[in-house]
Amino acid sequence: MNKNRLFCGAFIALFALALTGCPERRRIGDITSDPGRYFNKEVTVVGRVTRSYGVAGAGVFEIDDGTGRLWVVSEKYGVPSKDDYVGVSGKVIPGVTYNGRNYGTGMRETKRRTTETR
Repeated sequence: MNKNRLFCGAFIALFALALTGCPERRRIGDITSDPGRYFNKEVTVVGRVTRSYGVAGAGVFEIDDGTGRLWVVSEKYGVPSKDDYVGVSGKVIPGVTYNGRNYGTGMRETKRRTTETR
């Protein structure tokens, strides 16, 4: 019985530790509606790539999750193809706010996971 408790306790501790390293998944609409709240914080978004431009392993791409669109700056991972579904983690970078509307809010990519096309 003690071995089971020890194993269970160790599993829970490792699982909790793993979760603390994962940035929280957010909707793009939430980020673009209040970018100051997420400024320089690491978040994860998941969606379909609508546009991508890259050269020599770096570039930018736009991701759409159904609630909004967000530009992602990629310096290490290249750019995914149009219509790829990706999960991207990164730090939110500011854009320009004019007349209560935000333009150019984006993300500097730190991690990416590509999924199969739906």
